[in-house]
Amino acid sequence: MTPELPPRIDRRLAIKWMLAAGAGALMVDRLSLGASATAPSAGAGGVPEPGYGRDPELVKPHRPGEYWPLTFTDAERREAAALCDVVIPAEGDCPGASALGVQDFIDEWISSPYPMTAADRKPIMEGLSWLEAESRRRFGSGFADATKAQRLALCEEVSREAAEGSELALGSRFFRRFRNLAMGGFYTTPAGMKDLGYVGNVPLARFDGPPAELVAKLGLADEVRW
Repeated sequence: MTPELPPRIDRRLAIKWMLAAGAGALMVDRLSLGASATAPSAGAGGVPEPGYGRDPELVKPHRPGEYWPLTFTDAERREAAALCDVVIPAEGDCPGASALGVQDFIDEWISSPYPMTAADRKPIMEGLSWLEAESRRRFGSGFADATKAQRLALCEEVSREAAEGSELALGSRFFRRFRNLAMGGFYTTPAGMKDLGYVGNVPLARFDGPPAELVAKLGLADEVRW
């Protein structure tokens, strides 16, 4: 079944998601993702000096191209969505990665100017180009237009680490990095956390207090009343 181009998720949500995932992945401090200390100052004639500026404001909507232009073309976004669903397909009541907009998360990630994220731009774009060309060579169609079985077979092959200098080396490096980004994005969403069984901070239905034997051992029986 050929995947359609999925609807684009809200850009503000995608940027917020990308910043949260980046901070969570590396436990970076607040300066690492573009704090005001690194914001460009106005030079002669009011032209900003080099730098990537302040982080986006996450309390307002963002128009396409605001803060930074996105990288994927429609064709690349469709290919990325198909690959996302190979990495994390829909299963039971859990949606596939593309339905949650993981391809848009990856687009924001590689398009943003932060050194940590921008470093992925070249390998991801080269990898998507390689994947498309390899799919056309093998199957006579682009990756998104190949059959589900063909997409899966190609990804299974490149999922194994290939020797440097081999014809699959670039594809193998790309797939493993793309897979990590897709999984990092997916499991940052509420649906992904639910799929993991993560509950988070929820109120207990009833709390009867600490065990009586522990209270007695600590000598707090007279102080603790529940």
